[in-house]
Amino acid sequence: MTGTELLLWVIIPYLCIATFIGGHVWRYRYDKFGWTTRSSQLYERRLLRWGSPLFHFGILAALGGHVVGLLIPKSATEAVGISETMYHVVAVGLGGIAGFGTVVGMALLIYRRRTVGPVFSATTKNDKMMYVFLAGTILLGLATTVNSNILGHHDYRETVAPYFRSILYLQPQGELMTASTLLFQAHVMSAWLLFAVWPFTRLVHVFSAPLGYLTRPYIPYRSREHTAGSRPVRPGWEPVGRR
Repeated sequence: MTGTELLLWVIIPYLCIATFIGGHVWRYRYDKFGWTTRSSQLYERRLLRWGSPLFHFGILAALGGHVVGLLIPKSATEAVGISETMYHVVAVGLGGIAGFGTVVGMALLIYRRRTVGPVFSATTKNDKMMYVFLAGTILLGLATTVNSNILGHHDYRETVAPYFRSILYLQPQGELMTASTLLFQAHVMSAWLLFAVWPFTRLVHVFSAPLGYLTRPYIPYRSREHTAGSRPVRPGWEPVGRR
């Protein structure tokens, strides 16, 4: 492994992984109030109603495809009777649908954020930076899907997938990425950099779930008006300010 391979495909990836993990721990401990999507639903709903489901369901399906494609070796799928042709047909079909939904949804969300005044005003420099990394990674991923599965220029299951598994096994083989195409190299590097900035953007909401709403007690609202309501006031429920 050369020095360049070591830097690009071993050192930088592990630094990005460490930043991803450590950044989330830091963000949760010291910025809990900032751990939010900063929802803009109140400003505009028509475009959000279409763009958000398309993007989120599309990206979840694409993520599932990446898990299967990168973590499951070719020998494992062949052992259960899935031929290489069948695998690529399914990958192109499901991946194409997921990619189309993700790109269309992302385009609607970016268009909404740029053209709806209140939404654009609520957009920070951090949000713009996040969209650049996210959109770049997604578009490069779509390009690699077309290049490898439709045009058949490269089999990522022999280079990129083993490389990712070697990183997870702590036995990095950076030379495998050198054997892949420049398009795949750009997509993988953009993904590592996206992981590095992830904890410091609104993307942290991926790891949040409103489970507390299921057990949280009701919030009582009481009027400050002395004459509010026509029914007799029960003990303990007097309007605020009454003596």
